[in-house]
Amino acid sequence: MKMPAVALRGMVILPGMIAHFDVSREKSIKAVEACMMEEQKIFLVTQRDVEQEEPALEDLYKIGIIAEVKQVIKLQNHIVRILVEGKERAEINTFLDHPEYLLAEIVRFDETVDDGLTEEVKTAMLRGVQETFERYGAVNPRMGKEMLRQVKETADLEKLMDMLANNLPFRYEEKQKMLEAVSLTERYEVLMALLLKEIEITAIKNEFQVKVKQRVDKNQKEYLLREQMKVIREELGEDNTESDADSYLEDLKKLEADKEIKEKIKKEISRFKNISASSSESAVSRGYIETLLELPWDKASRDNRDIKNAEKILNEDHYGLEKVKERMLEFLAVRNLTKKGQSPIICLVGPPGTGKTSIARSVARALDKKYVRISLGGVRDEAEIRGHRKTYVGAMPGRIVNGLRSAGVKNPLMLLDEIDKMSSDYRGDTASALLEVLDSEQNSKFRDHYVEVPVDLSEVFFIATANSLQDIPRPLLDRMEVIEVTSYTENEKAHIAKEHLLAKQMEKNGLKSGQLSVSDKALAKIIRGYTREAGVRNLERKLGEIARKAARDIYENDKKKVKVTEQNVEKYLGKEKYSFDLKNDTDEIGIVRGLAWTSVGGDTLEIEVNIMPGKGEIQLTGQLGDVMKESAQAGLSYIRSVSNEYQISKKFFQENDIHIHIPEGAVPKDGPSAGITMATAMLSAITGTPVRADVAMTGEITLRGRVLPIGGLKEKTLAAKNAGIKTVCVPKKNEKDIDEISEEIKKGLEIVFVENLSQVLEVAFAK
Repeated sequence: MKMPAVALRGMVILPGMIAHFDVSREKSIKAVEACMMEEQKIFLVTQRDVEQEEPALEDLYKIGIIAEVKQVIKLQNHIVRILVEGKERAEINTFLDHPEYLLAEIVRFDETVDDGLTEEVKTAMLRGVQETFERYGAVNPRMGKEMLRQVKETADLEKLMDMLANNLPFRYEEKQKMLEAVSLTERYEVLMALLLKEIEITAIKNEFQVKVKQRVDKNQKEYLLREQMKVIREELGEDNTESDADSYLEDLKKLEADKEIKEKIKKEISRFKNISASSSESAVSRGYIETLLELPWDKASRDNRDIKNAEKILNEDHYGLEKVKERMLEFLAVRNLTKKGQSPIICLVGPPGTGKTSIARSVARALDKKYVRISLGGVRDEAEIRGHRKTYVGAMPGRIVNGLRSAGVKNPLMLLDEIDKMSSDYRGDTASALLEVLDSEQNSKFRDHYVEVPVDLSEVFFIATANSLQDIPRPLLDRMEVIEVTSYTENEKAHIAKEHLLAKQMEKNGLKSGQLSVSDKALAKIIRGYTREAGVRNLERKLGEIARKAARDIYENDKKKVKVTEQNVEKYLGKEKYSFDLKNDTDEIGIVRGLAWTSVGGDTLEIEVNIMPGKGEIQLTGQLGDVMKESAQAGLSYIRSVSNEYQISKKFFQENDIHIHIPEGAVPKDGPSAGITMATAMLSAITGTPVRADVAMTGEITLRGRVLPIGGLKEKTLAAKNAGIKTVCVPKKNEKDIDEISEEIKKGLEIVFVENLSQVLEVAFAK
């Protein structure tokens, strides 16, 4: 049987159901027009996917309904509203080709299919449906009495099932299941399952509504009782107990702060009074008021103005660090003269273990300032600095304001530790948040998101520490005064060990004065053979190891005293771990010693060059970075440009390969200070001239052979001295840096200042 068809979206029509729907698709409108021209019968079938615009056969359910079109109304915007009555189920077989609308070939169902059920079975099924619907009506009070009456009075099972399926708020997928249930038994099973499911869902929903209502009623009741209790207490004159708000007002009277700040806190206390104690806002308001009352708005500690005392304490606590001590005493002198003076913002930069953090503690002790340490290592949330806004759950002030709060005064010494280890992510840029904190022009009105009232940080003495300047953002670095804390010499390490570290470790390990002694030679051996660092952290660990072993020795063997000498150090610390690369015994061709800076101090690097027959290629090995590779290329270009001066054949560079290697291939090496070293090694290998074994050098080279300045000279000079080098070539422009290095390091070293490679070669090539 052929019939025009319309695909329905989100809707199913069942037999006996009268419904209307709007049609807007061109094909559907044409199908309605075609059916009106004939028997006014149309086949309606539901789409599986509501969004599908041009459904194919597989996009539709198999079973639909033959409906009679009762009324067609044309609306605006090319929309047609149709009123239909569902007549009988039918199954779609296929779509026939038709240019204008869907023409379906359908197969009718025998509607009289009743599975051969007896009258008794049908009656039982009818009563089952009626009883189940009664239960549904009991949990769903919105179901009208008229509907309940109709269900009770209907004696035809088939008619009843269709009526319920049409009138109950089932989803279109569930109604489709009813449509697809052809036999009475199937229809009965589907309807009963849907009814029971609806009863269960409605019962659960009603239970939740009852619980919510009870809770609201309980809160309302508590509120009324509380208000009544308040009135009764006032009537009886028993309202004398100090409330939290009253105690806050008492604290506010004692608070040392500006009038504006006091007004702000007073306003917050008034708000707090009017908030119900059981509400969550009460806890937020309480925390905010307590924070404001605990901040030291105008409370300051008195600094110790005695410069001699400050100098004595700094010298007691630390050996060396002359620049740092000098700067702290200058600050104190300025403060004494001006009576106030802005607190400086100092950044101590140097390798690990050089005493940056501990000097800040000593400065606080010397100036009688409260000491607050804020560790910034790994901080990547801007709210850690500026605080969270009060609207967030668990909001709190930032670390700076919390530091002030714990110090209890507005002029503490605040140590910003590891300022170069901060990072940034989607939660904001931490370094940018610190710009306002560390700008002496802005920090008198620092705004914390939580506090919301400007906080004065201008009297806070900020000291920041960092291992490397490269990792500090430029705008932040610009706001700080940088003081470099350089590596310690062996002599300085020995002094620090004798005067500070050994006594500290003895006390830590329960040893009394005189129970452990370490000879000077043993100390020198520990420094050279068991540690390799710029600071003294590992040295302290080694002394701790000796102290622990000595403590055991004294306890177990009843010894009175343990002496550690050069001969018995190995008994306590095992075999030596480090040895300095000493200078070579003989002058060699193509081998030059360079100087390098590392995070744990200076080191010497031997650069080796080999020449072999080839095609003029240059090979670089030893894990060199891009900067070092470019230095090697620049050095080679310079050598080729002056090859006539050194009688180098023009064909040499086309017929030979040059291989540059820096030993310790597993260690990455990069930096701009090995240019002249590589150029000297290449020229030595090309001309066959030996290089002096007692010469080391550092400096960058240009294409014209000029020597450019470099950094880390103290550490490099120290490394040269330890390696037994006699002469060091240093760029002329670094002369001022050499002047600042102590005589102790320079003693016994001949330092030659060079401006171009020819001057380097004069010194380096063996005569």
